[in-house]
Formats: sequence, structure tokens, C-alpha cells
Amino acid sequence: MTDDSPTNGRRPVAYLNETFLESPDARALRILSEYLEPLSHFRDEKIQDTIVFFGSARLTEDGPLGRYYQEARTLARLISEWSSKLEATPHRFVICSGGGPGIMEAANRGAADAGCKTIGLNIGLPFEQRPNPYITPELSFEFHYFFMRKFWFAYLAKALVVFPGGFGTMDELFEILTLAQTRKLESKMVIVLYGTKFWNEVLNFEALVEHGTIDREDLRLFQYADDPETALAVLQEQLTRYFLEPEKPLPEAAAETPEIAKSRV
Repeated sequence: MTDDSPTNGRRPVAYLNETFLESPDARALRILSEYLEPLSHFRDEKIQDTIVFFGSARLTEDGPLGRYYQEARTLARLISEWSSKLEATPHRFVICSGGGPGIMEAANRGAADAGCKTIGLNIGLPFEQRPNPYITPELSFEFHYFFMRKFWFAYLAKALVVFPGGFGTMDELFEILTLAQTRKLESKMVIVLYGTKFWNEVLNFEALVEHGTIDREDLRLFQYADDPETALAVLQEQLTRYFLEPEKPLPEAAAETPEIAKSRV
């Protein structure tokens, strides 16, 4: 066996050279690794479809808006129980979150309550963001690059449930809405805004229509829900229509060949 340690005067091979791997010159390799490592794990765990939960990291179970935590947990459990009972289909809609506390924790916790796998796409931040304990260990990922984390939110997602949140939640929501509006997603994305009162107070979509910055048709990209049962019904109906009944024609954006569609993300 060859000794590549620095003590014998030889430099380590490049892929073992931590100084190089952490340098600006190796940034492309670090970015690529944040694509390839999750891809490998998703293949091993046979993850094809996810339902992504977005929402504030600051909402606690016993805080002023604690009901949203409880309802996110309940909804994630109901979705997981429904998905686990689907027969004769390759689709298993796995709950995915940003991996941290608040609504993210509630979503992973609900899936864990149902005894199902659940994904956490965590990112290192100065505050708030630490992996919660309810993520399936093989499906817990740590990202440095926001854009690679966003890629994995969008790439496997068939549905998005957005609970009340702040800057991060808004950023993620509008990223997905833009991809859906411009048909840059692989297939249909079911989007549910949870908490009608909150969303109507903080976002005036009607004003965007009135000012001509979006089309009224764009308001059909999402629906509202105010309780777990309603949200579950919306998700079940649309996921069944678009993904579990292949004999029915899919929308134009989902009717492309897999090779062409995947190249669009």
C-alpha cells in the first residue's frame, strides 16, 4: 500500500487533499458533491416523489402560533399514512422539509409518527437551523449552498405545503411559483398555502393581477387550506389525478419525455 501522507514528502492525492477541496479552485467539486451525494441516497432509499413542507423555523409547539405546528404535524402524519397504503404504484409521497425546527420539525415528526421515512434538507446557518431529531438518518442532508438545497426541494417534489413563515419561506414559495408559472418544473406541482388569513394579510396576489404583473390564470397555481383534513383532500385529489391515474392525460408540462423534462430543472 502506498503511503501518501505528508510526512514522507509526498502530497496526498487531490481527492484526499482537504486544503485543495476547501479552496476556491475546488468550489465546482463541492457544488457537484451536493448534487451527487443526495442523489445516491435517494436512489438507495427508492425515493422518487416528495411532498415538501415550508414554514417558519420560529413557530414552536407551545408558542402563540402553536396550532400551526400541531396542524403541520397532523397533516404530515395523514399524508404519510395515506401514501403508505397505496398499492401497485411506484409513487410514495415522502415528507420532506428543510430539516430544522418549527414547521420543519413538525412535518418530519408527523411522518415519523406514521412510521414512515422522512427527509431533511438542512443548511448551516448562524441561528435557528439545526437538524431536528425526527428525520430518517439515511435521509438527513447538510448543505452549504442554498441553490443546491433549493434544487433538491424542487426536483422530486410533487406537492408543496406552505405554512406561515418569514423571509426564507417567502423566498422558497416564490421560487417554486416562478418555476411553475414558467413551466420549468418536470411535472405538475400541487401547491397549498396553509392559513388563508395569514396569506391574505401578508401577500396581496389580487393586487399583482390588478397591476398587470401576473395573469389571473396564475392564481390557479395554488390553493388555500385551513385545516389538515381540507389540505389532505386537496393533495389526495390532485396527486391521484396527476400521478396515480396515468390513463388520464397530464398537462403539457408533464407530458414531455423524462429526458427532456428533467433537463428543464
